Amino acid sequence: MVSERSISALTYPPAPRGDDADILHGHTVPDPFRTLEDPEAAATQAWSQAQDVLLNEHRARWSSRDRFHDRLGELLRAGSVGTPVWRGDRAFHTRRLPDQEHAVLLTIDPDGTERVLVDPVAIDPGGTTTLDTWQPSKEGDLLAYQLSEGGTEESSIRVLDVATGEIVDGPIDRIRVSPLAWLPGGKGFYYVRRQPPGSVPEDERQYHRRVRLHRLGTDPEADVEIFGSGRDKTDFYGVSVSHDGRWLIVTAAQGTSPRNDAWIADLEASPIDEPALRPVVTGLDARTALRIGRDGRLYVSTDLDAPRRRLAVTDPATPAPEHWRDLLPEDPTAVFDGFALLDGPELDRPVVLAARTRHAVAELTAHDLATGAALHTIELPGLGSIGGLSERPEGGHESWFGYTDHTTPPVVLHYDARTGAVSTWARSPGAVDVPAVRSTQVAYRSKDGTEVRMIVISPAAETADSTGPRPTVLYGYGGFDISMTPAYSATILAWVESGGVWAVANLRGGSEEGEQWHRAGMRQNKQNVFDDFHAAAEYLVEQGWTTHEHLAVSGGSNGGLLVGAALTQRPELYRAVVCSAPLLDMVRYERFGLGRLWSDEYGTADDVTEFGWLYGYSPYHHVHGGVTYPAVLFTVFDGDTRVDPLHARKMAALLQASTAGDSETRPVLVRAEGDVGHSARAVSRTVDLTADQLGFLAATLGSDPA
Repeated sequence: MVSERSISALTYPPAPRGDDADILHGHTVPDPFRTLEDPEAAATQAWSQAQDVLLNEHRARWSSRDRFHDRLGELLRAGSVGTPVWRGDRAFHTRRLPDQEHAVLLTIDPDGTERVLVDPVAIDPGGTTTLDTWQPSKEGDLLAYQLSEGGTEESSIRVLDVATGEIVDGPIDRIRVSPLAWLPGGKGFYYVRRQPPGSVPEDERQYHRRVRLHRLGTDPEADVEIFGSGRDKTDFYGVSVSHDGRWLIVTAAQGTSPRNDAWIADLEASPIDEPALRPVVTGLDARTALRIGRDGRLYVSTDLDAPRRRLAVTDPATPAPEHWRDLLPEDPTAVFDGFALLDGPELDRPVVLAARTRHAVAELTAHDLATGAALHTIELPGLGSIGGLSERPEGGHESWFGYTDHTTPPVVLHYDARTGAVSTWARSPGAVDVPAVRSTQVAYRSKDGTEVRMIVISPAAETADSTGPRPTVLYGYGGFDISMTPAYSATILAWVESGGVWAVANLRGGSEEGEQWHRAGMRQNKQNVFDDFHAAAEYLVEQGWTTHEHLAVSGGSNGGLLVGAALTQRPELYRAVVCSAPLLDMVRYERFGLGRLWSDEYGTADDVTEFGWLYGYSPYHHVHGGVTYPAVLFTVFDGDTRVDPLHARKMAALLQASTAGDSETRPVLVRAEGDVGHSARAVSRTVDLTADQLGFLAATLGSDPA
């Protein structure tokens, strides 16, 4: 008698299986599909081409895929708008019109004339070039901006004359979303650049950054190194210059570790190409961000002795922690996210705005700048998120910030500290029919009793009790101090409008409850994240929102690791999985992409104890034969320089060879896409990808949600 697993396995393309293994700390770690690590290998290419054919065969049967595609396109026609950056009476901001593939960067001249400065599609009609970041000079007459191609995030800096649009400097290559700190008069800027080829080992070319000074019109290869020599190769640097040009601030963090060092230099007392940097914080287990105010004080945003963060002040001449004085102390139940200083002469008293999130929902409050005393709470349109809090750098009474929630496309709001009034500065430009949905924040208990929150988005005015079980997608991330906050999402709206439920869990590892919440889900505590996710799934079933047969999970990047662990640890809980740009081989993850930057988040296999953490949950190493796994759709991108697609290839091959699930009803599929990467992409690419994901989910959960 032939088993179900044998029949299933015969339907998948043959994979190049071998006997590769690593021996680490006395443990033999098998790696049967190591050949698939090499994208250029003939066996890998043949396997990948066969996976494309298999995907197309299944996609042809996803009856709701085209409907989702059309609706996603409609919902994304809302476009977008970004918070303005002011330089005198000139504003810079981004906007995407309904029919545009990418947002463009605009300037609004002092007379109100609006002009496009950078349009990625005008530069590359194919849509594979992205605008990664930008920074106007202090006077607003020059603009430095960074472009990358094919999703690689390998940027080059160019400088243009704002009045004429002419490129006056660049390109400067070997950049990866570098900070840009202009000096007064536009004579140059500090920035971060990798070392030249040949000066570092080839497998370390993504690392070895240095802070440099570039003088406009000079050869970038002659740029003076300011900082970074002799430090760890994975260090990332921040750099800023105060509005008056006097103070230089440099920060350094090893990879993505939740701590950094910081230095300050007085550029009036030392040359700009040899700044005398003095330590502010070094060797402390805390994150610290520094800023010089127009009042001459040093503002310190930190989680030192305050896991939910606080804002302190001191004199830049005495910048060390023992001199800090709390201006906005830590709130015991809300996370401090940012601030704006409003200190124009038209105000009776200067004001500091404080942005916080309380259980992942945004708050904005006004305080006396001298004492920190609370003045009032600024009313927001709903339970949502804010970002991009900005002010006029020369001072004033106004602030601008972005706002969004589950049914509100991005808007930019304006706050006037003279009156306390909030008005709309700009809306997303497209008119769109947003479906009525209901967002409910719930709390549940994880395995160890920890209370975890989750937002459940469902058709308007419906509850689990009133509707009965529905096709449900559980989404999570749980890592790197990143918070899952409410935001406009065409994906969520299209799914819920068609009758489904979408849930977003605020797992440990994120920043929803501060740095302690983050650390409770990293390194040796990573299993807490997976337990939180499993408990969320069980809650959704117990409360009647769905059943195990109608429950899917979705996640990308670190969230791809999350759903990879979910499907291997508790396969019976989930019917389908969308796993995008995932980390899955946690024993070898540091060898590929930017993996070495993440060892402080996950641990390193080079250490015997930390190897035990990683091997204990590594999804690739916990796939077992004869288990009925959920249906899985892996989505990967060949321009991804953060997470190598090899993780998904190896995991897909192993699942295809091992699952006892029927390949027709519980398929394991790979969707590979070229000329895009881990992050920004053209709108049409987003629509195609998301339509495939939702079409797969609708088909696999057993019924079209409609």
